[in-house]
Amino acid sequence: MGKLQRIKNVMIGILTILCGVLIMLYPDTGYLVMLSFLSLALIISGLRYLGYYFTMARFMVGGKAMLFIGMITLDVGMFTFTMFDLPRAYVLFYLLLYHAFTGLIDILRGLEARRLGSSWRLKVIHGAVNIVIALFCIIFVRSLNVLVYIYGLGLIYSAVIRISTAFRKTAIVYIQ
Repeated sequence: MGKLQRIKNVMIGILTILCGVLIMLYPDTGYLVMLSFLSLALIISGLRYLGYYFTMARFMVGGKAMLFIGMITLDVGMFTFTMFDLPRAYVLFYLLLYHAFTGLIDILRGLEARRLGSSWRLKVIHGAVNIVIALFCIIFVRSLNVLVYIYGLGLIYSAVIRISTAFRKTAIVYIQ
């Protein structure tokens, strides 16, 4: 990871912490902010995947996967953006599925990294925290303010992980 990428990750982490704190300070409007933040993040991520596909990945082996990931992420982001008028329970169920799926994928990636002899503990811990967040969403499904607090804490945790990853030393492989 280059210095510019490290600075970018730290800045994104700080902005995410601020969003998490703002969501927790104003839980009544935090729901709308949470939904806006989630949908914009998914749309931007989808556009980045599509940009990566059209600039580089279409020439790579398995590059079509980036196209599909970008299309699906962009579609999910736009779908989330249209959910402002739906009852909050549907959106929170959607958020619950997102955290459960992300947690499962992170745990599976961590176990694969362990099998390959790479660093795996942080991935497994991050996946377990996402699954715990999903379980808390199931437990406190009746109280929307508690769910907004859980989402805010999840944002703060994710930002702290991003910042700590930015300061971690990365190995550089030289090909001779």
